[in-house]
Amino acid sequence: MLLVFGFAGAQLQIARLKYEGGGDWYNDPDAIPNLATEINARTNIKVSTDEAQVSLLDEKLYQYPFLFMTGHGNVSFSDQEVMRLRQYLEAGGFLYADDDYGMDAAFRREMARVFPNSQLVELDFDHPIYHQVYRFPNGLPKIHEHEEGPPRGYGVFVGGRMVVFYTFNTNISDGWTTAHNDPPEVREQAFRVGVNIVSYFLTN
Repeated sequence: MLLVFGFAGAQLQIARLKYEGGGDWYNDPDAIPNLATEINARTNIKVSTDEAQVSLLDEKLYQYPFLFMTGHGNVSFSDQEVMRLRQYLEAGGFLYADDDYGMDAAFRREMARVFPNSQLVELDFDHPIYHQVYRFPNGLPKIHEHEEGPPRGYGVFVGGRMVVFYTFNTNISDGWTTAHNDPPEVREQAFRVGVNIVSYFLTN
């Protein structure tokens, strides 16, 4: 991570990305607080249990080195937001995006605008994000069934650093919320992935 970012009180605060386009960026509001609680209990990483919310044009964007986004539908960035996201990620920021079913086409379209020369690359199962704290030798677990086929994890790399991690056909963040009454073993797998993602960001 580059030095343009800082941590208030030695805590990481995860910020939910607000965006236009009707993709309900705000759904599952307890997901990030629940994940933060689990990270604090399981690791020596300190994460604020208060979710921040920020848009790409917000002057406070650079206070939050880790962005989370999700949704069910259209993601739409203005030209100015595309440029700001590119600058943010190139400066050391990180984006974790989780398709909550229906976001895939729009997210891929907008990422192609942000990094027209860098594609979303499917990660091999030996990538460190699958082995950071908990081991996932077969890649991502399936938390919710949305599409046929296996879950998939993708990255966007800039200068050899993964700046975007995107999970498709699994809906990891749904397992962090209590809204869906998922079995404990399913939620456990989702939390383990979340721990790996945050740990990976902080150590790579």
